[in-house]
Amino acid sequence: MKSLGTAVIGCGSISSVHLKAIAGLELAELKAVVDINEELAKKTAETYGCDYYTDYKEMLQRDDIQVVHICTGHYLHAPMTVDALKAGKHVLTEKPMAENKASAHTMLDAAEENKDVQLGVIFQNRYNPSSIRMKQAVDSGEFGKLLCMKGLVTWSRTPAYYETEWKGKWATEGGGVLINQAIHTLDLLHWLGGDVASIKGSISNDSLEGVIEVEDTAHAHIEFRNGVKAIFYATNAYGRSTPVEVEVIFEKATLQLRGDTLYLLQGDTSTVLAEPVKNDLGEKAYWGVSHQFQIRDFYAHLLEGKHFWIDGPEGYKAFRLVMDIYESSKLGQRINYTE
Repeated sequence: MKSLGTAVIGCGSISSVHLKAIAGLELAELKAVVDINEELAKKTAETYGCDYYTDYKEMLQRDDIQVVHICTGHYLHAPMTVDALKAGKHVLTEKPMAENKASAHTMLDAAEENKDVQLGVIFQNRYNPSSIRMKQAVDSGEFGKLLCMKGLVTWSRTPAYYETEWKGKWATEGGGVLINQAIHTLDLLHWLGGDVASIKGSISNDSLEGVIEVEDTAHAHIEFRNGVKAIFYATNAYGRSTPVEVEVIFEKATLQLRGDTLYLLQGDTSTVLAEPVKNDLGEKAYWGVSHQFQIRDFYAHLLEGKHFWIDGPEGYKAFRLVMDIYESSKLGQRINYTE
């Protein structure tokens, strides 16, 4: 079976999920890892039996590497993606795309200019059985018309979490709970609801004043073009991290997601429609379990010559919601979408 030569840039915590997924994937062969911390890069390379670099641009010169995974700080996603695409490499980048809209647009432009390669964005929760089942319910109309939705993220982050130098800063992380943790839930709401008509939101720092520049709490009201409305709340100021909740209300039933378990409510009856899938990648519970499924799907699309569905423009949708909540909060008014 044909495989693609692969490199991973960034050897921090999230990279382990990518590396383990690649190691178990017959469609990929890990050739190199990159990190500016040479000791970390060398240790990771020894673990996975590959080469290592401290300069990603040097790695991009290799002809035997066709795919690059980007697992670095948010502010590095755009320049690394652009360089990799221009070097003729396919790119799969962790969310969010970038730290601000301008940087994200450089990625979209580079992908448009280099059509022989593809840009994919990680939103692994779309591959969860519960997410797939919710999407099927929306698309099929089996429970009647979609009426409204809500998404809740109540997690906890201590000051120690932000000791990484790029986190907690507007210039490098691009935001707080919205752009780093809750973007996955916003992505699901957007995926289910369709095109957005407008959004109004606000942000605050409720528990980490003096520790971070960015928000630890946010809420928003989203109106979709199909008339559906959604409310959204996210915080890192809770006492502990609890399962994400999404509620989708139809004319004839309600779907309630808690964690990765999906319940169907009809009258007084509650039925489990989908349960979480377990794996051995060592993923943290709040990352979900579906990185391996998205990574496999990305490689399958590349090898079959098909366009990957969570591409730059698709990955930009949830990112835009995040950025527009920040803008709405700053302006104190609703942001209307004209396209």
